[in-house]
Amino acid sequence: MSSSNAGASSEPRTRVDAGAHSPALALVAIPPGALEMRDARSESSRHVTLRAFEIGRTPVTRAEWDAVAGNSASAGAPSGSTSASTSTSTSTSTLAPAHPVTWFDAVRWCNAASVAAGFSPAYGVDGRDVKWHVDADGYRLPTEAEWEWSSRAGTLGPTYGPLPEIAWTAVDDVSGPQDVALKQANAFGLFDTIGNVWEWCWDYADTARYADYRSLRGGGWADQTWSCRASVRRGSAPDAVLEDVGFRVARGPVGEANSHAAQGWSRVADLSRADIRGPLPVGWTPLRPPTS
Repeated sequence: MSSSNAGASSEPRTRVDAGAHSPALALVAIPPGALEMRDARSESSRHVTLRAFEIGRTPVTRAEWDAVAGNSASAGAPSGSTSASTSTSTSTSTLAPAHPVTWFDAVRWCNAASVAAGFSPAYGVDGRDVKWHVDADGYRLPTEAEWEWSSRAGTLGPTYGPLPEIAWTAVDDVSGPQDVALKQANAFGLFDTIGNVWEWCWDYADTARYADYRSLRGGGWADQTWSCRASVRRGSAPDAVLEDVGFRVARGPVGEANSHAAQGWSRVADLSRADIRGPLPVGWTPLRPPTS
């Protein structure tokens, strides 16, 4: 794994956004940079250049989730998804990451939080079809490239520090997610990017093999050390309810209006990868775009 160390030594800037009916979300300014991202299945890698953006200092907590969930009806929930107002954390602490959260739940919550704070919603939702407006200034899920760049914070190893010091994993023998920000932050000032809960990203996991599955990064409280690394990817259905899954928000326009590519993601690349001709390997379900 190679990565530019641009900005790794700079002091992270934390800014808090809050609307009249929204929680105070602590965001950290992430500098622009570049990294190599590897795809284990295809045994390929690609170079990604990132614009500056902002990302949550921690995963969204139960308190932050609850503060927005009441406004979520205006955000356009996809049919068949779990309602943001009924998806609740099983932890008794309001400072633990919100979980279990589906990908659709997270998208809906981001739109509701954006409206509450006076930002432009990042997503257009039509049933199960979700479009990212890359020029919007509202809250959104980070791309995988943004997530990995933020987690690494200029480091090149599997984690930004020794796991016992930075992450809640199976080694800690805990029975659920722990309050955020109890272990060491990385050089950008982010907590819990490794361990505690897996975090949803915007990207598809693999449009050739897993249809509309979305990507998860970071590892969770019950995962062994080999799963808790900056480069490890996991995917699941966007409406799956998984006990060890939460999310953190990103924010900031990173592309031009009506563009379908930004921050290491491209809709053209998604569809191209899914365009498999001939017999399919057993179990493969390529993504097919909506017909309407």
